[in-house]
Amino acid sequence: MSALAAWDVVPLHAPARDRSRLRLVPPAGPEPRLATRPAPLRLTHAGRLVLGLVLAVVALLVIAGAVGASRTVGVESRVVTVQAGQTLSELAVALLPELSIAEGVAQLQLANGLNTPAIHAGQRLVVPSLP
Repeated sequence: MSALAAWDVVPLHAPARDRSRLRLVPPAGPEPRLATRPAPLRLTHAGRLVLGLVLAVVALLVIAGAVGASRTVGVESRVVTVQAGQTLSELAVALLPELSIAEGVAQLQLANGLNTPAIHAGQRLVVPSLP
């Protein structure tokens, strides 16, 4: 036998092997819910009490603010114009003699929204009336 006769010819297209394929496996547990709405908010007894207390406190603060605002409307005060060289201490002594100098300066600052005792000529100051 010759060498050519013993040679096996391999075909160009070999048969494909049976390959294992990936398969989707369903989950072992229950199916997940999709697009569910959240449960509505439920207030417990304690939650209702806290909510009621918060609303009551807010209502009291609003009423107290309205009463406080109405009281300041009825307070009479006068306005003075600062002259050149005057200080807040001098004005406190002259305009609020029943108070100490420090208390008078503090009252003038509070009534006019001043952060410092510095004032300038021509500035108009509200002098609070004391009860």
